[in-house]
Amino acid sequence: MKRILLAVLAVLALAGTAFGGGGLDGFLSNLNIQARADLTGFSGRLSAQFGIPGAQVSAVIGSVQDPADAFMIFQLGQMANVPPDRVMQVYQSKKGKGWGVMAKSLGIKPGSPEFHALKRGDFSLAGQPANQPGQGQGKGHGKGRGHNK
Repeated sequence: MKRILLAVLAVLALAGTAFGGGGLDGFLSNLNIQARADLTGFSGRLSAQFGIPGAQVSAVIGSVQDPADAFMIFQLGQMANVPPDRVMQVYQSKKGKGWGVMAKSLGIKPGSPEFHALKRGDFSLAGQPANQPGQGQGKGHGKGRGHNK
């Protein structure tokens, strides 16, 4: 039953983004729907993706307005290469001014690839570290075009 509810909420969230615009606001809105449907699973995915202990994830979730704000705390920390507690300080002092203002306060420059990703909402919560060995560019075992045709 819980899985059916999650599937329905995910479809509704995706439909809302398609009609209501995307970007960061759409991403965060969808993330809040998913998080509220399964807060334990959401916490676990945050912990796994950002390498943050579960207790610290729970503490951050408990001190932000929406669950998606916790995701952004960890995401901005990763992008700016600063610890989550530093991002929390900025969040507490500038939360009404928007994520772009907070990003700039953390040293993420407007016009940078990170800032553009922020504005587009080009993020995901896959629940696994972004830089896993064997993923991304590097020497894989696949055949590229033009080799061994």
